[in-house]
Amino acid sequence: MASLDSFKARKTLTAGGKTYTYYSLPDAEKNGLPGISKLPFSMKVLLENLLQFEDGRSVTKADIEGFVAWLDDKGTAGKEIGFRPARVLMQDFTGVPAVVDLAAMRDGVKALGGDPQKINPLVPVDLVIDHSVIVDEFGTPKALAQNVELEYERNAERYKFLKWGQGAFDNFRVVPPGTGICHQVNLEYLAQTVWTRKETIDGVEVEVAYPDTVVGTDSHTTMVNGLAVLGWGVGGIEAEAAMLGQPQSMLLPEVIGFKLTGSLKEGITATDLVLTVTQMLRKKGVVGKFVEFFGPGLYNLTLADRATIANMGPEYGATCGFFPVDAETLDYLTTTGRAADRISLVEAYSKAQGLFATPETPDPIFTDTLELDLSSVKPSMAGPKRPEGRVDLSGVKAGFAAAMDTDYKKGAEISRRVEVEGEDFDLGHGDVVIAAITSCTNTSNPSVLMAAGLLARNAVAKGLKVKPWVKTSLAPGSQVVAEYLAKSGLQTDLDKLGFNLVGFGCTTCIGNSGPLPAPISKTINEKGLIAGAVISGNRNFEGRVSPDVQANYLASPPLVVAYALAGSIQMDLTTQPLGQGSDGKDVYLKDIWPSNKEIQSFIRENVTRAIFEAKYADVFKGDAHWQAVDAPTSETYAWDDDSTYVQNPPYFQGMHQKPAAITDIKGARILGLFGDKITTDHISPAGSIKAASPAGSYLTEHGVAVADFNQYGTRRGNHEVMMRGTFANIRIRNHMLGPNGREGGYTIHYPSKEELPIYDAAMKYQAEKVPLVIFAGVEYGNGSSRDWAAKGTNLLGVKAVIAQSFERIHRSNLVGMGVVPFTLQEGTSWASLDLKGDEMVTIHGLANVKPRQMMEAEITYADGTVKKVPILCRIDTLDEIDYFKNAGILHYVLRGLAA
Repeated sequence: MASLDSFKARKTLTAGGKTYTYYSLPDAEKNGLPGISKLPFSMKVLLENLLQFEDGRSVTKADIEGFVAWLDDKGTAGKEIGFRPARVLMQDFTGVPAVVDLAAMRDGVKALGGDPQKINPLVPVDLVIDHSVIVDEFGTPKALAQNVELEYERNAERYKFLKWGQGAFDNFRVVPPGTGICHQVNLEYLAQTVWTRKETIDGVEVEVAYPDTVVGTDSHTTMVNGLAVLGWGVGGIEAEAAMLGQPQSMLLPEVIGFKLTGSLKEGITATDLVLTVTQMLRKKGVVGKFVEFFGPGLYNLTLADRATIANMGPEYGATCGFFPVDAETLDYLTTTGRAADRISLVEAYSKAQGLFATPETPDPIFTDTLELDLSSVKPSMAGPKRPEGRVDLSGVKAGFAAAMDTDYKKGAEISRRVEVEGEDFDLGHGDVVIAAITSCTNTSNPSVLMAAGLLARNAVAKGLKVKPWVKTSLAPGSQVVAEYLAKSGLQTDLDKLGFNLVGFGCTTCIGNSGPLPAPISKTINEKGLIAGAVISGNRNFEGRVSPDVQANYLASPPLVVAYALAGSIQMDLTTQPLGQGSDGKDVYLKDIWPSNKEIQSFIRENVTRAIFEAKYADVFKGDAHWQAVDAPTSETYAWDDDSTYVQNPPYFQGMHQKPAAITDIKGARILGLFGDKITTDHISPAGSIKAASPAGSYLTEHGVAVADFNQYGTRRGNHEVMMRGTFANIRIRNHMLGPNGREGGYTIHYPSKEELPIYDAAMKYQAEKVPLVIFAGVEYGNGSSRDWAAKGTNLLGVKAVIAQSFERIHRSNLVGMGVVPFTLQEGTSWASLDLKGDEMVTIHGLANVKPRQMMEAEITYADGTVKKVPILCRIDTLDEIDYFKNAGILHYVLRGLAA
């Protein structure tokens, strides 16, 4: 359906010899939207989206006029809009359950008498298989081939299912394993900055041009904002709705302008910059807000630098970190092999729309601003637990010593070292046992990859060697990276230090670090050592990188190499030598750090358009392994009851055309009392599956050997495994079990007072027909956009989560699965309410709930005392009310399609 075009914005433009229809922002400004040229660039993209899809129902004239009001209220009014992204991006961990749900929806539509073919993506969907490679083998030339073999052995069922989906669904493409991570493939190939589609308007087929926008099932989808593509991470639930034509219900955001001035000094990396930006924005408080970068310093950053900053959006808490189109954008599109006519369109369209930035561009109107002089950025790392925990490189040693005192309570033994059985070295606190150049944040950026390679070359020339207890790995974000490292000769030097290619995908940063050598793992665990990891990724949450490692640091790729040489966090690399060279003399970091000039010379010589064109020429074909995957061809999927990887989920079983009436939450028990900043890594199953866990027991009962358990991420297509792993993280603490809680996903069942794994207790409550609630602190659900954090919560029987605050994506996902999020009033917490976990909770009025309605939780204490506590319902929009009343967004869509 063509737009109602209330503001007479539909026009044509010519670029690259072609004519396109588009919705002109300057014309809309003249025809009733005064002042919109002063909006932030990211807001102009949203406005254009509404002009495209004005239908009088999901997008109204008043919705569009809200952008004029924004110039005064600057996003504080809470105006709801319906946003339709141009496309959807998935990775396989979060993509598999989305495809499982689509397959289940085909069965569901069929059961309701509808046509299964109605279940197809209505917008382009790309799924990049990138999260399944594990660093089992490392430090050898054969590591890549061996890890690929293991990946296909472990994931045969999943890959068969995804290949079926590629054939069964229209508008759905799969990028095979071994290509790269979704964010870099998106940046280097999939994204176009300006998108086009065929549409019939007034009986004539035209090609419509509009800004490339994307939602992705990985929170770091934000990376593509560096290419002026507005995008962010959503849960799989929201992504599925977008695929099926549902608008993304959102509030017009506040937009924080981040002004950049100056330029980076010699020796300062993009990683140093992004860790500084992350720390500043976390301190500012930008959760749920857009961040947009502007100012003269913008033009001193390469596009790869911008993508590095944009990637870390989830770490600084923003919905996105947006960069406008400028000359650098066009240069990057050219270098990476985009078609000439598309580059012409990007330039012409952006300039026509007022979306092209130059140093003379007036500053937009922002909700608020902050400023950074790039020349003030210092060498940095972040750790040992939080990506915003930036510290100057010179302060890393002291910071770890402080953490040994405060966090790990082992300050008195900081110098203790212990022998490693069967080895000729010992281990101590802070020893770096993992040094990983990982795929996500930094390997979009040739400057830091070349810097790592040159530092390795210089280290080898000096005769330095990596310490024998360090597990080294290099997992590039795309095959392009491997090609230019090989072409430059620098991969040879990285190989000499053990940084051999281990795979193309998301590895150490998501817990796919693989096992440490057995003697090292044994020593760490038996002797209680606080081991260290230094990675070039974006996530360093405790328990995420490796179960053996507690102190995790984010650093630039060259610093990853440097710490592999030094071997310990307990060193000040700015003053202490990395080691002794072959001549017996001390070698310091400054002795081997490459110059900016040298780095740029290697980039100019080796990062070429020809490499990008060659590597992406046949990107969907895959290697011999992928081509050998034998997938069925059928309209609906033939579920295998014996599969432990892919199962038909229970969401649509027994579903009727009309939803059941909403009932109040009465006499609910508390499943958990959780602290602040509980991440989706804590909630959602992730990492390895323990044999003694409920998920491990399930797999054992189904004949799976422990060696073949694989990991939770690869089994996201099986709800039986995933619900057993929900809240089972080894580091989660439930404060129902004592003042400091007990680690590992346990709770107390009432009234029996039996201590059980959370899954077992939840099943016991379900058998007793007792609903459940969860209490938590601030920023509940921050981190990755894991839909299973909401799906698992739903399947465990949790009806509501009552927290002090929520992360944006997880709040939305809870609503999408029919779980109500509530927030306590400012200054109130479960601790201030003196909750112990043996209370009962009742919440009335859900049948007629309105968006963001104040309600009451009636808490009955063990002694019979009753307290009424004000809570805010965080079902934020009318669309979300509809989803909740249908028991979830998928049910809402399915009923609509089956009608």
